[in-house]
Amino acid sequence: MKNKTVVVGMSGGVDSSVAAYILKNDGYNVIGLYMLNWEETDERGACNADEEYSDVRRVCSALDIPYYSVNFAKQYQERVFSYFLAEYKAGRTPNPDVLCNREIKFGPFREYAKSFGADFIATGHYCGIEHTADGRHKLLKAADEGKDQTYFLNQVRESQFENVLFPLSDLPKPEVRKIAEKYNLATAKKKDSTGICFIGERNFRKFLQTYLPAQNGKILTLDNKQVGEHIGLMYYTIGQRKGLDIGGVHGEEGRWFVVKKDLQNNILYVSHGDESPLYSKACRVSGLNFIGCEPEKKFECTAKFRYRQPEQKVSVTLVNGGALIEFAEPQRAVTEGQFAVFYTEKYCLGGGTIDEVYY
Repeated sequence: MKNKTVVVGMSGGVDSSVAAYILKNDGYNVIGLYMLNWEETDERGACNADEEYSDVRRVCSALDIPYYSVNFAKQYQERVFSYFLAEYKAGRTPNPDVLCNREIKFGPFREYAKSFGADFIATGHYCGIEHTADGRHKLLKAADEGKDQTYFLNQVRESQFENVLFPLSDLPKPEVRKIAEKYNLATAKKKDSTGICFIGERNFRKFLQTYLPAQNGKILTLDNKQVGEHIGLMYYTIGQRKGLDIGGVHGEEGRWFVVKKDLQNNILYVSHGDESPLYSKACRVSGLNFIGCEPEKKFECTAKFRYRQPEQKVSVTLVNGGALIEFAEPQRAVTEGQFAVFYTEKYCLGGGTIDEVYY
């Protein structure tokens, strides 16, 4: 790999830092590239991007590799953030990190890397890639099941995986941190980032209020008894337990959960104690994207309906450009706007957006 150039997407975290180290150690000509996707200071007036890029500089200097920064904030606003707002306005619960991978990290970033003469691009995702002899690109689950990130890559088009490397595919997270510590990388003990990248540590409701006006409405039980008032349907998600402010109605606080949202009438439906209304038997998805395979019209596999969930047995029927997914066992809190992602024992097959849930 001595004459092969790989551009690594550097985030300022330990995973991309170790990915860059591994590739250099393997003999590649490595270039670090930091993506600025969001331009805004937090409530303290600090810009997290400055801190992240500072860590990128420190890591790349320690590895003795060149590094650069590129601004994709405009593309992010147009392709990801506008979708995020539209989904919340429609009463759904989006996952912008999924779209960011397709529209930014494996889109403009990939194209920009070519200006450096890149033979490959790489990221610190926990997953693997299998480039087959017949030109297909298959997405492999990571060796560390607890860190597997294929869920977030389910909408990346197969063609976008061409000439992509995932150096962390076989490494558990503790080993990644050990490598970072051994080679004195500045990010070795840095806390993992969580949640939506452009919100960070800020209060989610306050952030959303600056972009979407909220409309108060009734909180009703499924038998239409009013038990409170919500502050805007966009701030609630199916299965949510906290932040409902329904104390004292049935005695014990904290056992209420959101079961349904009626956008047309601006009503939030909740249940107390009984979780059975949260369990569904099937869902319909659109925006299907398959990776490394051409599925039959009807097939069986496993699926996830949220990131932190064990795979569930399902039957999938392709219908009118979308799919009907029937669950082998009832599933809790399947949520419109989130993604249903398909799996086999080794591979992530792709996925689609959940449009409707059947109880």
